[in-house]
Amino acid sequence: MQKKLLIILAVNLWAGALFGQAPDTLWLADLDLSQMEIGWGEPHANRSIEGKTITINGRIFEHGVGTHAVSYYAINLDGEAERFKAMVGVDDDANQQRPSIQFLVHADRRQVFKSPILHFREAAFPVEVDLQGVKLLELMVEDGGDGIGWDHADWADAFILYRGVKPTARVTPKPEPYVLTPSPRPEPRINGARIYGGRPGRPFLYRIPATGERPMKFSASGLPAGLELDGNSGIISGKADAKGTYPVTLTAANRLGAATLLFKIVIGDQIALTPPLGWNSWNCFACAVDDRQVRSAAQALIASGLADHGWSYINIDDCWAIKPGDADPGLGGRERDSQGRIRTNAKFPDMRALTDYIHGLGLKTGIYSSPGPLTCAGYAASYQHEEQDALQFAEWGFDYLKYDWCSYGEIARQPSLEDYQKPYHVMRAALDRADRDIVFSLCQYGMGEVWKWGAEVGGNSWRTTGDIVDSWSSMSGIGFSQAGHEWHAGPGHWNDPDMLVVGYVGWGPNLHPTRLTADEQYTHITLWSLLASPLLIGCDLTRLDAFTLNLLTNDEVLAVNQDPLGVQASRVKQHGGVEVWVKKMEDGSLAVGLFNPNREKSVVSVDWNSLGISGGQTVRDLWRQKDLGVYRDRFSREVPAHGACLVLLRQI
Repeated sequence: MQKKLLIILAVNLWAGALFGQAPDTLWLADLDLSQMEIGWGEPHANRSIEGKTITINGRIFEHGVGTHAVSYYAINLDGEAERFKAMVGVDDDANQQRPSIQFLVHADRRQVFKSPILHFREAAFPVEVDLQGVKLLELMVEDGGDGIGWDHADWADAFILYRGVKPTARVTPKPEPYVLTPSPRPEPRINGARIYGGRPGRPFLYRIPATGERPMKFSASGLPAGLELDGNSGIISGKADAKGTYPVTLTAANRLGAATLLFKIVIGDQIALTPPLGWNSWNCFACAVDDRQVRSAAQALIASGLADHGWSYINIDDCWAIKPGDADPGLGGRERDSQGRIRTNAKFPDMRALTDYIHGLGLKTGIYSSPGPLTCAGYAASYQHEEQDALQFAEWGFDYLKYDWCSYGEIARQPSLEDYQKPYHVMRAALDRADRDIVFSLCQYGMGEVWKWGAEVGGNSWRTTGDIVDSWSSMSGIGFSQAGHEWHAGPGHWNDPDMLVVGYVGWGPNLHPTRLTADEQYTHITLWSLLASPLLIGCDLTRLDAFTLNLLTNDEVLAVNQDPLGVQASRVKQHGGVEVWVKKMEDGSLAVGLFNPNREKSVVSVDWNSLGISGGQTVRDLWRQKDLGVYRDRFSREVPAHGACLVLLRQI
């Protein structure tokens, strides 16, 4: 306390000498930090993002705010502040992961400070800004152009000198959710992908996604030998031995009529011909996950109707195995049995019974491990047991494996490109020896530019970024950074910018509604659909509201993600803070996303010449499922702050 008083006294003496009368001092850490947008974690008063003492290049700071790129903080000044001062830099708890960060200060929307790009173990950089007459102060942290991984940023010894009205954090009102997706009609409609791949002789499972009044009857003509359809449930199962592309006509009928869809089943060497759609336990339950919650998620996928729109995977993330050294007898114990087989903890008493239950609903299911000795949460993993675990996962009946780098970093401490690839080569070979199709999802956060070689090591998808959280900074920073990765994605191998953060999330066990606004959630689903990303819902499926269902059940939006051509969108415009992305569709049409990352509404336009097209184009609003008319040379729309518009262009 004495040290703090001495610092305040010194600040006031400096200010008094400068202005003739000492102003008041407000530490940045004493403001309402809950209003700070942040790319990862939570901002901390007088502590780093990891909750430790603020330290930059060995220098300790008693005061400040620990945050993380990309972050934004707006402060109301009412024109009565005089100066802002701080020391900025990368906190030492970034742990030598080569972060790069840039700090910016805006006064009344005008940039008044921009630091050089700062790195780990560089001295704190001074900030001093004149605030005379300024009404709005904005503090921003940007990544240095290489993503936000380990971008632990500090506004150290940060304070505002003011007279009169005390500065306050600006509170941005959260708009009410609004539903754009029309309700499904009672007549039958078959949804989902128009192509599905399996390998010869492997168990095949596909639930025909169809909306409409129940009861409904299903039929299929042209199924390959070895597959059969249950006409009541719409579940296709069996084993097909002969390679080939099989045109299949699917039919769904109820008392109001019938719908048909030409569907291709490809029995060959590739699976995941379209990005997987489903649910993952981590973003809601994290280590609180158990058998009951997974079963409830599977039930909710059916009961909510999500499965009728193509959502099909129920994936268990970390924390299902034994946790070495844990005193809780339900978690700790021997990692493997006498034959070396990995053991589950008490929360998952019978994995085979669990997968049988999920498969009985016509859904598929996934599991999680790490190439290191331990998972990210410290549970037993697959190091030196890769083939044994792959065979165990197949025996249990899993259809998807998320393979997370984590403790492998202790084995490959300064990894070369070969080191990055090695553990995934090993597990890929092990999965190939299992008698089951298992989607192989690489999770190593984009290290070594994994998008360039993920397919070479047999990945069906690969994380291109660090973990997402439910903030605008995190979601938009990850999503819009995917430009340029599109050349490496396609059927069977997809870039993965991480899971969806809509609905009730919280990383368990306490959940909260996503912090994304309604407009930001439309941007999230629009962008991820254009990116041809795996779509894995991260929320509690038993607490879905009408707005979240609206986001996840728009078949025309999902069709952009599931298009058989498998093209990932490219960015064709980035100007004035707005962006336009375009994705070529199999039928020759173009899906176009108009995005407004600005903090105020903006008009976003796209010219036909930038898309390589000309002449009249029918423009369809995919969220509203409504034609907007014919446009000759360009299309413009006013887009709300942090919002998006998704249209389909078709030559007339």
